[in-house]
Amino acid sequence: MAKIQLLDPRLANQIAAGEVVERPASVVKELVENSLDSGANRIDLEVEDGGVKLIRVRDNGSGIDKEDLPLALSRHATSKIRALPDLEAVASLGFRGEALASISSVSRLSLNSAVAEAESGWSARSEGRDMSAVLEPIAHPQGTTVEVRDLFFNTPARRKFLRTEKTEFSHLEEVVKRQALGRFDVGFSLCHNGRAIHSLKPATNQLEQERRLASVCGPAFMENALFIDRTAANLRLWGWVALPSFSRSQADLQHFFVNSRYIRDRLVAHAVRQAYQDVLYHGRHPAFVLYLEVDPANVDVNVHPTKHEVRFRDGRTVHDFIFRTLHQALADVRPSDQTNTANLQGSVNPLAPDSGLAMPVEQSSMALRPSESSPSLSTNPFSSSASYGSAYQPAGASASSIAEQMPAYQNLVQPVSDNTESQEIPPLGFALAQLKGIYILAENASGMVLVDMHAAHERITYERMKRAREGEGLRSQPLLVPQSLAVSEREASCAEANAAALAGLGMVIQRVAEESIIVRELPVILADSPVEQLVRDVLADLLEYGSSDRIANHINEILSTMACHGSVRANRRLTVPEMNALLRDMEATERSGQCNHGRPTWVQVSLAELDKWFLRGR
Repeated sequence: MAKIQLLDPRLANQIAAGEVVERPASVVKELVENSLDSGANRIDLEVEDGGVKLIRVRDNGSGIDKEDLPLALSRHATSKIRALPDLEAVASLGFRGEALASISSVSRLSLNSAVAEAESGWSARSEGRDMSAVLEPIAHPQGTTVEVRDLFFNTPARRKFLRTEKTEFSHLEEVVKRQALGRFDVGFSLCHNGRAIHSLKPATNQLEQERRLASVCGPAFMENALFIDRTAANLRLWGWVALPSFSRSQADLQHFFVNSRYIRDRLVAHAVRQAYQDVLYHGRHPAFVLYLEVDPANVDVNVHPTKHEVRFRDGRTVHDFIFRTLHQALADVRPSDQTNTANLQGSVNPLAPDSGLAMPVEQSSMALRPSESSPSLSTNPFSSSASYGSAYQPAGASASSIAEQMPAYQNLVQPVSDNTESQEIPPLGFALAQLKGIYILAENASGMVLVDMHAAHERITYERMKRAREGEGLRSQPLLVPQSLAVSEREASCAEANAAALAGLGMVIQRVAEESIIVRELPVILADSPVEQLVRDVLADLLEYGSSDRIANHINEILSTMACHGSVRANRRLTVPEMNALLRDMEATERSGQCNHGRPTWVQVSLAELDKWFLRGR
């Protein structure tokens, strides 16, 4: 075995560069974060050949003194921390002193800077080897300009792993977008090969912030986004979350910031996924731009060289806060929040002319008979404890309450000379017809609404059953034969420490040995579930995230199945009062925009879209 020896400084710098400099995008991240930490409110970037040939970052920050320029290019030199307490409460974006040194070791780097009221600026140059920086005076406004040329010119083995110019620039642009989303108060510009790509002015209010969001994330995101802002337990979560109908095939539109730092964290990802799980179609991903503000002393950012991962001092509190905030925000969405903009429910319009779907309406299903009497609602009242029949019977509905809707409905379908605009039209409007026994066609103030009656009623039934269960609480029952499980010592300790919390979920578990537990009770509704797998999954969640939603998920799956079987079926003919009652229930039900499986329950088609289909006004 070879003897231990000190590494050559040049080799040590290049090894450090391997941690920080993966590709041009990595260089841009480090340089832009330095600019932000310097107090800059304007950052301009110019790149060539995807950043391989040139990266120039110019800012108007505080600048660097002449005496500090050589230190800025030295390893383990920084202005951002002084002692260990500073490391435990990092408030800046970065503090890696070797970042500039590592970048200069694999490129030709020049650092130009000037401080306020200085007679001139100064330039320090370094070219990929362990040498003292060469200083010379230059004309330079207050701030700093860093030029990085010929990345990996002296390490061809690493340069060959770079991708095409288009791919490298795509990664670089994504870094700039994230920094622009993280700091609305800073203006950004990006040029590639002399062509302007982005020019973003500082955003000082919510309207300007949303304009920047639309520019970076696309206007469709903003059209489908909800703004949230909540503070609790010394935590603040604010930002924008997209409606479940604006889901993505990939997790490519998910931006989460902790104290303005972009992160990818498993705990955060789990909390967001849990909040969306009841409304998102299987295999789809939510879209969001969220900001968490927390005391810097309660989050450790020095977990990973790239600082993309963090560790929270109280992970369970953070997880629950994020989950509950998003869960409630999504639950509070009602059709009235979505009908102001046409066709918010999905990127594909099922009624588009090129979809190949015709719109025949059978005469027998038109049901345009206001005088038709509705069936007696007292014979089969719809409630969470009722046996669900094939007919739709809304909870709390009465013949008189439905009849009150009919005058406005008649004004919609029968032109009259009176001023019908004074009538208050509900968000989902009034039913006009039933299509093929599956869809309800309604008219509202914006145009046409099409409702999948089974999907909508399924969500209504599901939410009522969940509320009924929450009101009664979880009832548990002893297992006929208590089940013994062999687990790890860590899992057994977790079960013992969380015994009270597990009991609150209807699960009674007792530790009987260092690596053995006994399951004595389970929730009644999960009596037929696989006990061992359920317990192991719950313990795994408790160890990973400090909480578990496995039991609630299993119960909700059962309730969802029951709701599906208890909802109105396809080809069931509904009367106009029944259809209107369903629309009113949708307007009052949480998460009514999606069924239990995440499919949309209704779509809005604006009058402008209808006119466009038929070339009206041309």
